[in-house]
Order: sequence, then structure tokens, then C-alpha cells
Amino acid sequence: MGTGAWLASADRRDKYHGAATAVYPQLLQQHPRLVTTNLVIAESYALIRYRLGHEPGIRFLRSLRQSQRLVRLYTDETVEPAAEQLLEKYADQDFSLVDTASFVVMRQHNLTQVFAFDHHFQVMGFTLVTTS
Repeated sequence: MGTGAWLASADRRDKYHGAATAVYPQLLQQHPRLVTTNLVIAESYALIRYRLGHEPGIRFLRSLRQSQRLVRLYTDETVEPAAEQLLEKYADQDFSLVDTASFVVMRQHNLTQVFAFDHHFQVMGFTLVTTS
């Protein structure tokens, strides 16, 4: 799961909120486990905290911690240099470091689909799961 999906799920004013809240329950039905990274969680918390406040940010973190369905992949010392290489290679794209770290982790784990609203994943050949 990408930052945009977490943010859209939490923020009713987000332009993707309707799509996020429609798709997420279906993903839970179709997949026994959903995967994200510690960096995506950190970025998502920061944005939720910034947009919605402290308590929604804490609720977000608490809900993830309590989830039996979420697999949290932790980045290691190999991810950041590889992510930085992607930033250099794709200078024509406005990828964030979290984006490129996500690409690296997804490739390491042979993940091809992502619940996200960020076209950057498509640029890198991943499939967005954003509709029911």
C-alpha cells in the first residue's frame, strides 16, 4: 500500500477518498495480507498528522499496529543506495525517496501491484489497484 492510499482513506477531503474507501474493503476480501514498508508508514503518518492533526495520526499508527493483515517490510541498508540510484537514473521524474525505496522493496519481493494513486508506480512498470 502506498502513501496516497493511506492518506486518501483517512482524509474525507482528499480527491481519492471515495475510491480508496471503496477499494480497500475489496482488497481485504481478496488478499489475506497487504504489504507496506516502514518508510511508507512514516510518510503517511507525517501527511495525516499535517493534514488532519495529532489524534488522527496516532489512530492511523495504532490501527496498523493492531492489524493482523498488514505485513510491514522494513528497509535495510541495501535499499537506500539502490533508491538513490533510481533517483539519479530517472532525473526526468519527480520521484520521492520513499517512492524509489518502495520500487526497490517491491522488486526485491516480486510485488507487481500496488494500492496507490501515484502514477510513478506505473512509470516503473507496476500495476495500480485503484478501482473495484
